Amino acid sequence: MNLLLSVLTLGFCLVHSHSLPSERFGSSFLQSCFDEAKAIVDEAYKYSRDESLRRVRREQVKPSDALRLLKQPRGDTRTAVRAADYMAQTIRLLQTKAHHVHKRSLNATDLLTPELLKTLSEITGCEARVRLPSCRTTPNLDKYRTITSVCNNLVNTRLGASNTPFARWRPAEYDDGISQPKGFDRRRRFNNFTLPLVRQVSNNILRTTDNGVVNDREFTHMVTLFGQWNDHDLTFTPFSPSIRSFSNNIDCEESCENTEPCIPIPIPRGDVRREECIPSFRSAPACGTGYSAYNFGGEPKPREQINALTAFLDLSQVYGSEDQLALKLRNLNSDGGLMRVNDKFTDRRRELLPFNPLQATMCATRRRITNDTNAKEVPCFIAGDTRVDENMALTSLHTMFLREHNRLARELRRLNAHWDSETLYQEARKIMGAYTQVFVFRDYLPHIVGDAVMRRLLGRYPGYNPRVDPSISNVFATAAYRFAHLAIQPTLTRLDENYRESNRFPSVPLFKAFFTPWRIVFEGGIDPLIRGLIVRPAKLNTQDHMMVDALRERLFQFMLEMALDLGSLNMQRGRDHGLPGYNAWRRFCGLSQPRNQAQLAQVLNNVRLARSLLQLYGTPDNIDVWLGGVAEPFVAGGRVGPLFACLIGSQFQRIRQGDRLWHEKPGVFTSAQRAALRSASLSRIICDNTGITNVPQDPFSVLSGRNRLTHCSSIPRVNLAAWRERPCTGADCGAIRNEITNSSLEQQNSLDLQDTQELTNLQELPEFQELQNNEIPENPPA
Repeated sequence: MNLLLSVLTLGFCLVHSHSLPSERFGSSFLQSCFDEAKAIVDEAYKYSRDESLRRVRREQVKPSDALRLLKQPRGDTRTAVRAADYMAQTIRLLQTKAHHVHKRSLNATDLLTPELLKTLSEITGCEARVRLPSCRTTPNLDKYRTITSVCNNLVNTRLGASNTPFARWRPAEYDDGISQPKGFDRRRRFNNFTLPLVRQVSNNILRTTDNGVVNDREFTHMVTLFGQWNDHDLTFTPFSPSIRSFSNNIDCEESCENTEPCIPIPIPRGDVRREECIPSFRSAPACGTGYSAYNFGGEPKPREQINALTAFLDLSQVYGSEDQLALKLRNLNSDGGLMRVNDKFTDRRRELLPFNPLQATMCATRRRITNDTNAKEVPCFIAGDTRVDENMALTSLHTMFLREHNRLARELRRLNAHWDSETLYQEARKIMGAYTQVFVFRDYLPHIVGDAVMRRLLGRYPGYNPRVDPSISNVFATAAYRFAHLAIQPTLTRLDENYRESNRFPSVPLFKAFFTPWRIVFEGGIDPLIRGLIVRPAKLNTQDHMMVDALRERLFQFMLEMALDLGSLNMQRGRDHGLPGYNAWRRFCGLSQPRNQAQLAQVLNNVRLARSLLQLYGTPDNIDVWLGGVAEPFVAGGRVGPLFACLIGSQFQRIRQGDRLWHEKPGVFTSAQRAALRSASLSRIICDNTGITNVPQDPFSVLSGRNRLTHCSSIPRVNLAAWRERPCTGADCGAIRNEITNSSLEQQNSLDLQDTQELTNLQELPEFQELQNNEIPENPPA
């Protein structure tokens, strides 16, 4: 049916075009080709949706189906992706027509007038994706973030907002220079060598056994899971909604052919897997990039990918990055500013996440794992990020921070009985956002990038700079911030009240912890998992023991279906996104670029590993940046090498300085509130939202003489008295509100002058000159 539709579409466009008297396309022809392109896309989406739902509702769910469902665009993200697909398919039809009529290669849009180009942009929906929204009617812009982070930057209003393209710090490298994934053409040579199969690289470099895990002597497993938690605040790259090619109707699940949006991972000879390939899908393109960029200025622009989340540390994994989802997650029946919670189950009277209304059996894994055909199943949970159920430790963090929001909202209501539900929600959300900024910069990043990068890139807060682009970079999202995949233990530990292994709810192998919300509901709640995270060590990434089997051979394995390989997926994703190779990023960071085995061995401090890499890649230039980054020895005090320390540090530097509502910026919080926030700690959040009564003072560091278990009564609380407003009754309320408003305006005006002077002073300092530019420094400190 769909193949017939494609043939009819092309035939209609070509026949219709013969009546055109001039070289230019006409408006009716443009509209007809758009209508047919829209029909092709909509039909492919419908097929994919129906097929996906059929697959996730069946008894056995394929790992590739689980991954696709996790990465599906929803809400406004889906609208953005659909607009890009409408544009791409319309231009594909126009291009075919131009070649057919003129018998020579032409840009289809060369034959469109400026008016028709504008029309094409509007009817596909792409124009709405690049137009800058106005901030004039948005309330409380100086007080609260919008859910989407639109209007954080008051000039470039989409900067850092959800559903905008990732930033490029280095030009993309595609096979065709525009869109085709790097290495798609297996015959193409890069620096005189072909790229190796990513699965072959995974087998040769990443393969290890779970038995030889080396434990980290300094940092707990909480460091690893908090990194994943934080990543889900910043990056989400949606797949194309279609599992079938628009041009030839090939189903990506049924074929190993390279055809948009299919990007299968070939299985090399001699592999333990007998399949021909692991199914995989391209990340969805952004409007106005790739071949559809012909419509935006007439020149091809490399394909860009969409970040569905905001670029700011705002806990969007709790609240959502789209308005509709944010409303769905709130308890709108309460006047207390609360988040919605589960109405069927509790965790010993403590709140649990609400269930997802999506009718899918992806989380119905209990009967299969326990072999108990009578076991009760539960749906997946829902939260601000769709990956909430990915593993049960991540689910526990989601649960804990949901409870903390509701705890804050209730406390704020006791302090300010006159606040309405919206104020309580926004103030609690604002405090929570400040929490995560404090935790990430003060407690987490020093363990990752080391003291030197913290001093050079992430030292004292320099103030807000509206010319700094906080957008998440493609290399950060697709490579650098995936370093923690090699610090994941093969087991998620569960401990009882005495921090001992429990016979009743024993620790769980990681591959049996994917999509298991029922373990939270029926197996002791989140407390045993949190205890395991804060006292048991992380896995140490070593060059001879990189990725555990639970991720490389058993990712999302449910029964006998073929599991995924996270290492292969990471490298394939980097090629899909056109990321330059290892040395290009070393050069970007001002680091040496090894040219041969001896130099690479010196950089890696490992002759054997350097030899193995060059046997695969031929040259250090070709090494996939994710693999090269995780192979480097750690910087002092950190858990990444010099390359990733530079890239991660540069990204967080920009996130902080490009955020108009950063918690340290004068005027965002009062001085008393900022002082109170300095006492916030992850340990206190654990104490306040679980039944755990003894915690380490630093839950990121292993227990030691300096980091002992401490009773919760000795862990400081944030003093919320700094948020108390002057109470009022009756007619006095209006006058008091005016007084508060006028006082706030005067304070804000004064602080704005202070910020301006601080920024002027900073601009005069040489070390801040590069930061005033919108571009990343050519050679940021490493």
